[in-house]
Formats: sequence, C-alpha cells, structure tokens
Amino acid sequence: MPPPTLGGHGERLAVAYLTDAGLRVLDRNWRCREGELDVVARERDALVFCEVKTRRGLGYGSPVEAVTPAKRRRIRVLAQRWLAAHDEHAPEIRFDVVGVLVRPGRPPVITHLRAAFS
Repeated sequence: MPPPTLGGHGERLAVAYLTDAGLRVLDRNWRCREGELDVVARERDALVFCEVKTRRGLGYGSPVEAVTPAKRRRIRVLAQRWLAAHDEHAPEIRFDVVGVLVRPGRPPVITHLRAAFS
C-alpha cells in the first residue's frame, strides 16, 4: 500500500467537513479518460461537483486559488461525463471548491466556496 499523500489527506478532511455540513457524498475520485472528479455530493436539490485543493503553506497562494480557468473547464467536462454515466438528476448543478491548509502543529484550515464557478 503506498504511503498516504497530502492530497488524499486533504480529501478525507474535506469529505468529513462536507458530510458534517449536511452534504451526502455520492462519489469520490471518479475517473474517466478526461480526468478525475474529487467529490460528487448532493445537498438538497443540488448536485455538487467539488474540487479539493490541499496545501502545506501559502507560498503559492491559498489552496482555492489553485483552481484555474483551465481546471474549471475540465471540471465542467468531467461533470457532464459523470452525469452521462450515472442515474442522478437534480434541478441544480453546483461547482464548489474546498481548500485545505495543513500546517505542522496547527489544526487544518478548511475553506468551502459554494458555487465557486458556473
């Protein structure tokens, strides 16, 4: 078994946070040819595609700033692929970003941007 990664640790923290906030996780690390969706969840009438970014520091900006316009475009394509492959329907589709800042000796800082992009 490979050693745990920073990204995997951040995703576990993000999923716990989202679950505590009332979202129901439907899928994690879903892959297709075009890439991977970190978390797919449902919150009431919304289907939520959530990108998780984890950092150890702020040297390259906050974790949520790592979701570039190109990454947003890819997530939209991946969301279409996920919807085509699953029998899930919702009146609202939302794209969230969860940033996880993990620093030694400090509790993690989690930032959840709801509807971060469309």
